[in-house]
Amino acid sequence: MKLPMRSMLGHPFRNSAYLMFQSPLVVRHKPALISFTFDDCPRSALWTGGAILRDVGATATYYLSLGLLGQDSPSGPLMNRNDMDAALQQGHELGCHTFSHLHSWRTDAKAFRESVLRNQAALDEIIPGGRFRSFSYPISEPSPLNKRAISDQFLTCRSGGQRFNRGRADRNQLSAYFLEMARGNLQEVRDLIDAANDAGGWIIFATHDIVPQPSRYGCTPSFLEAVARYAADSGARMLPVTHALDAILERTELSAHTN
Repeated sequence: MKLPMRSMLGHPFRNSAYLMFQSPLVVRHKPALISFTFDDCPRSALWTGGAILRDVGATATYYLSLGLLGQDSPSGPLMNRNDMDAALQQGHELGCHTFSHLHSWRTDAKAFRESVLRNQAALDEIIPGGRFRSFSYPISEPSPLNKRAISDQFLTCRSGGQRFNRGRADRNQLSAYFLEMARGNLQEVRDLIDAANDAGGWIIFATHDIVPQPSRYGCTPSFLEAVARYAADSGARMLPVTHALDAILERTELSAHTN
């Protein structure tokens, strides 16, 4: 099975959706907010990554393509049905990644939306009443039409960008920082956390497998542990994606009432 990452990250055309079909969100939250997310949901992301986060008092968001449930991938074996139950029991959030892991730029908008709806239907079959509240664009930045096609389905949609969210952000295309792209440079990640705390921003970390010899899409347990411990020691609040959104909205509402 081929589950390619966003190899075109930063390509000028692939970034065009950032300017369109926005759902504005003002991000001003001190201390910073930090969300750890895992795309495709390799089992190692739950059982190794989740344990690392639990040790620092954090939980994560896992973005699932349920059409691939229990299959193998370049990032290792993917979550199975029992793993989904375990993730929820451990306080993690389950998010949508399309049913078939469709390319966010190349896929026709109708097919893209249908895959999103099919993923939601599959979740409801597995966990009656279950609802995906957040989404991660697979493989690439989204096309403008695909961004529009699913904008009414989720509270947040996450992309890439290697930056954090601050000031005026877009719920339909939140920025994320892929840990594997740091190439083991812990100081780069520490600087990002420090900058987010200074700015009152929201970092959404993303990666895939968490194993000693990771795929090109993942990182080592020791690197994730170092990032998580620095994040915890920085005083940032570490929350799954929709919980972090709730914290931002609560802060915004409180500010409006006191002004």
